[in-house]
Amino acid sequence: MIRKTRVAPSVLAADLGGLRSAMQEVASHVDMFHLDVMDGIYVPNLTFGPPVIEWVRPGVDTFFDCHLMVARPLDLLEPLARAGADHVTLHTDACPDPPAAIGMARQLGLQFGLALSPAVPASAVRAYLADLDMVVVMSVEPGFGGQRFMPETLSKVETIRGWIDREGLSTALQIDGGIATETAPLAALAGADVFVAGTAIFGQADPVTAVGLLRKAISGALLSGETG
Repeated sequence: MIRKTRVAPSVLAADLGGLRSAMQEVASHVDMFHLDVMDGIYVPNLTFGPPVIEWVRPGVDTFFDCHLMVARPLDLLEPLARAGADHVTLHTDACPDPPAAIGMARQLGLQFGLALSPAVPASAVRAYLADLDMVVVMSVEPGFGGQRFMPETLSKVETIRGWIDREGLSTALQIDGGIATETAPLAALAGADVFVAGTAIFGQADPVTAVGLLRKAISGALLSGETG
């Protein structure tokens, strides 16, 4: 059976001056929005936080997947929950006590995930896998959009997919970074089921068509994998 997949446009690549409109344009065609929260400390870049998320939320009903690239992520969980986030992802090296963070997120009604930067091994999430809603494998270095996909991260996706399937878990496996019609099929065949795409969607003349092309590339790869 072909695995269900989801597309998550990264709003960092959208027109931030018209962010709500850009999100509304594709909202009915995607499964969630990926919102990169950066503080200029954990990563050099500075993006947006709870106030912007709270502002766009009333006009967008789609699931909000917030990726926290910040030095003090626990400080943002409650503000993000109030702003309308549905899911938060913390980086393993900024989350020294995952069970405590998971418990805090659950109390706030948030889904919870852990992200692995390219240099961090899959083993960093192994002990917590059954308690996670999602694992995010970064296929670029965190901090900036528009980077080139790192194919060497696919082995990490394969390893984590094997754990999820063998244990019968429902944990989602997201790939984030450099995802486009050329690279998404590789990630799909490795085992990813959530695909974060920024410029491949919002950087195109017709973002809705771009979403459809991305889905077609993913499903085509999985179908050929099933029949090949």
